[in-house]
Amino acid sequence: MFFIGRCRVGNLFSTLFLFTFCIFTAEMKKKKIIVAITGASGAIYAKLLLDNLKALSAQIERVGVVMSDNAREVWRFELGHSDYEQYPFDFYSKMDFHAPFASGSAKYDTMIIIPCSMGTLGRIAQGISNDLISRGADVILKERRKLIAVVRDTPFSLIHLNNMKTVTEAGGIICPANPSFYSIPVTIEDVAQTVVSRVIDLAGLEQDSYRWSE
Repeated sequence: MFFIGRCRVGNLFSTLFLFTFCIFTAEMKKKKIIVAITGASGAIYAKLLLDNLKALSAQIERVGVVMSDNAREVWRFELGHSDYEQYPFDFYSKMDFHAPFASGSAKYDTMIIIPCSMGTLGRIAQGISNDLISRGADVILKERRKLIAVVRDTPFSLIHLNNMKTVTEAGGIICPANPSFYSIPVTIEDVAQTVVSRVIDLAGLEQDSYRWSE
């Protein structure tokens, strides 16, 4: 009986160790992330996200970026440069359906649409995959992975709200580009970073950022 009891205790500790190891391994797994940039105003959010992902490269296996034509124009207009070309990520044309994340078999973990235009949100909500952004989102949702849509438009019409509801019910996360101010931001970049920090958290990446009451 004593031997049997020791075996059971040993098996229990082995099981607990294996369970803990599996959790630790899953948490340490590097992420594959899609960043989609649409033509909505708010290019600063996209820029700061790319800056953050570059700084967090130790946690990331790959970043795929797709920009609409309007996104490139808005970036140049609002930020005054075309520095998106300088990031060490994989860039894809908006109509490149050979991009890996056009298929669920590529196993990308997360897609972040920042900023997300209402037209893009509407197409995703209705299952219309007419470019790489909407196709990528469709894949992420059908594979039950994480879609984060950073919507910036305001105010919202009932059509917008219904599309947000539909995407949320399909498993997506609507993250409005609403900055917080309890960190006492000083610059425009500081204000925008409060939104990007929440996006980074939602994506499951570890970062140093302001935490309430810490």
